[in-house]
Amino acid sequence: MKPTLLVLAAGMGSRYGGLKQMDGLGPNGETIIDYSIYDAVKAGFGKVVYIVREYFREQFEDAVKAKYQGVKCIDGEPLEFQFVVQELDKIPARFTLNPERQKPWGTAHAVLMAKDVIHEPFAVINGDDYYGKESFKVLGDWCRAHEGSAGSYCIVGFELDHTLSESGGVSRGICHYDEDRRLTSIEEHLNIAKETDGKVYGDNSVNGETHVELDSKALCSMNMWGFTPDYFALSEKIFEGFLEKNIGELKKEFYIPYAIDCMIHGGQATCDVLSTPSHWFGVTYKEDRPAVVAKFASLVKEGVYPSPLYK
Repeated sequence: MKPTLLVLAAGMGSRYGGLKQMDGLGPNGETIIDYSIYDAVKAGFGKVVYIVREYFREQFEDAVKAKYQGVKCIDGEPLEFQFVVQELDKIPARFTLNPERQKPWGTAHAVLMAKDVIHEPFAVINGDDYYGKESFKVLGDWCRAHEGSAGSYCIVGFELDHTLSESGGVSRGICHYDEDRRLTSIEEHLNIAKETDGKVYGDNSVNGETHVELDSKALCSMNMWGFTPDYFALSEKIFEGFLEKNIGELKKEFYIPYAIDCMIHGGQATCDVLSTPSHWFGVTYKEDRPAVVAKFASLVKEGVYPSPLYK
């Protein structure tokens, strides 16, 4: 069994000033997604499903087909690709969309768009985050081990000090888990940064405490998940409940952590907290771009990746 990689690439890129998903950051114009797919293929994934918006789907699909033509999985079979669209009106028929709403429904809604094309264990990642080859190895192994199971999901947690930005504070969800490494909650913290004393501080958005010292080795979410396909049916029911309360809202979003929290506390699922030694990096603002370009150049120089990545 080869798991599927689901790439969330429908973000508008408004803060970044363009389509981050298509920005060439590697030495030969490679995108962050290119490196994620390279690592995923090495980890045994066999299909990539992109969640995109309709307005750039054709451009994105043409670029992908041209770039990955001839890429093969570790078993020698061609790597498969599919493209699924996330739009505001893709909601259950009994709900009427507020015509003033412009904001997408969120990451958990994006994942639901793939329910008709994924029938095997799958991973979910952001298209603008670099996760590292070790993370995909951990996640690929988990997916293969859970073929045929249901109600057992996972999150890959990154050590907090492996996810900080050199250009300012960041927001991170810190994972809390029990003695069996099962997720109990994700606690959001804002303005996280390492200060001159070498310690990491942030603001707790749950209880309102500010400038709290945080454990630099605490595992946090970077939106890297593993699911079995039964996730779709559970998430769909939770989304309907979400819409019953929020269909008229203009900005409320249906996020993956919210869906998972509902499943855990409803006794429908458990979520393993995995860990990775990888260092995260990514692009949120245009100012992040030079540092990311330098990091990819360094990884190529160290021999972690070939250059060009795809020939």
